[in-house]
Amino acid sequence: MTSSDQASDASSSSSATSSSPSKTTNYSTTERNCKTVSTPPLHRLDIDDIYLHSSDPDDKPDLEILKQHILLEGRLTEQAALRIIETGASILHEEATMLDVDAPLTICGDIHGQLYDLVKLFDVGGSPATTSYLFLGDYVDRGYFGIECVLYLWALKIHYRDTFFLLRGNHECRHLTEYFTFKQECLIKYSEDVYDACMIAFDCLPLAALMNKQFLCVHGGISPEISTLDDIRQLDRFHEPPPYGAMCDLLWSDPVEDYGNDKDNPITVPKRRPSLPLNDLPPTLLSQPVLPSTNEHLYLHNTTRGCSYFYTYTAVNEFLVQNQILSIIRAHEAQDVGYRMYRKSAETGFPSLITIFSAPNYLDAYRNKAAIMKYEDNVLNIRQFNSSPHPYWLPNFMDVFSWSLPFVGEKVTDVLLSILSICTDEELAEPDQQIDSLIERNNRELRKEQLRIKIRALAKVAKAYKSLRELSENVLALRGLAPLINPTEVIDNIDIKTETEVAANILRDDNNITSKERFSTAKTLDQLNERMPPTKSSNLDMTPTIAERIKQSSIRNLTSHQSIKNEASSKASFRGTTQGFVKMRRESFVNTSSISGPDSTTNMKIKINSVTRK
Repeated sequence: MTSSDQASDASSSSSATSSSPSKTTNYSTTERNCKTVSTPPLHRLDIDDIYLHSSDPDDKPDLEILKQHILLEGRLTEQAALRIIETGASILHEEATMLDVDAPLTICGDIHGQLYDLVKLFDVGGSPATTSYLFLGDYVDRGYFGIECVLYLWALKIHYRDTFFLLRGNHECRHLTEYFTFKQECLIKYSEDVYDACMIAFDCLPLAALMNKQFLCVHGGISPEISTLDDIRQLDRFHEPPPYGAMCDLLWSDPVEDYGNDKDNPITVPKRRPSLPLNDLPPTLLSQPVLPSTNEHLYLHNTTRGCSYFYTYTAVNEFLVQNQILSIIRAHEAQDVGYRMYRKSAETGFPSLITIFSAPNYLDAYRNKAAIMKYEDNVLNIRQFNSSPHPYWLPNFMDVFSWSLPFVGEKVTDVLLSILSICTDEELAEPDQQIDSLIERNNRELRKEQLRIKIRALAKVAKAYKSLRELSENVLALRGLAPLINPTEVIDNIDIKTETEVAANILRDDNNITSKERFSTAKTLDQLNERMPPTKSSNLDMTPTIAERIKQSSIRNLTSHQSIKNEASSKASFRGTTQGFVKMRRESFVNTSSISGPDSTTNMKIKINSVTRK
């Protein structure tokens, strides 16, 4: 059920109650009571339902049947799902590690299991049958429809193998999908065989694409171990991404927070130089400062991710000049307006780096817009769109019975406490002749004390269930920002409970917080989830709670600001917050403004006719 459906059902039921307060609503046990939500399909689509000629190995799945079925939360048989995944994987395996793609092209960022927004993306960008697409990775995790996104994207790849391209993101790996939600989703909806097939398919995804011989498209960014485009082409990609090295950097690296403000960097931005032997260079070029061989001023350790590097404006410009390309287009970071244009190159006047993020209202908490980039006729066109309603899932795919236990337990203990509390302490202290005649006075006092102990014990149980219920509601409000939190782990920790409640209240308080503040708050609360997770062998039982994430995020954020850009932390704050998370991360965009109202398209166009690759 979507949020709008819940509101309409609530208003209709409240109006019915107010009009006839004495009338009791009778619910049918054989018909669907919620008319606003379609009934999920009762059967799973089999191979014969999706393929017209199922015995033909070259036959393609019916896209419309598949899309309509999964939009209704229908599922496939395991054999049908495996056929789509494995066929798509074989196509991806044949592709190069770095693709060469021609314009016109539509470039898309992170999806993160948001199926209904993915369908909206194709409405905004155009049908894949007539539009070429390049996705920059992160199709799964954090959202609740990751396997549906994989099935639909892989089916599109099978249909349009020469115009529909998929790159690998940092979440397309075993390590992150086990830590976050995708593996659990596969086990609940399908089986471990389907999950394993997805992991094999992820190993086949290309790592980068060169668009129109002008733009390097990659999920994360560049690496100190990669100097030329040929270095990317020669990488072995058919394995789990390592925690360090060139492949890791392509998936995990980020621009520095103060990208383009290299005030303390004495290195001059390099100029484009022809590929001539050193002895043949003109004297004017020989007199220019030569970049040092060390990467000390070009790359910094990525303290936000816990792996890989931050790359600077100088590092990007050096890479652009050496490879004679115009710009780098990447994803990997949420943006409140869906995209970010970074500092322009001094020589070309074109943004040296562009970030695209295509998951609107990320985690149902960020309230951000999504964007896609269309490149055609030497014009970059940014199109933005808002999120779409989607069916509701409880956190971590929890079933409603398990989720309701704290609520039911609270009510049961309330009833028992009311039953035991029918006698006051004064009534218990009054003498009773019948009791005096049956038992001695000391036995009577003992029974009274035992009853008081039971009442006090039950009151403690009631209080515990109330705390569990409140924590469960807070986890529900935090949603994907705290995907691994268990209410029982913080039941006795007053500080953590308080900070968890404050964090949840911030996200609930939509009336007294701006969209920028909401985005900055969600990003700060979610910062620890952006790090590379610990391995199973380390910190197995030390998963941080939400408050610990808030505290660690704030400390890490402050340290990162001091060491990297050496500037004061943000002054943004919210009423009722504790000091642990009032330090907001610097706003994630420059030279752009939030756009409110209906979906907007063609918000920005950049002509690059005058910029040519030398």
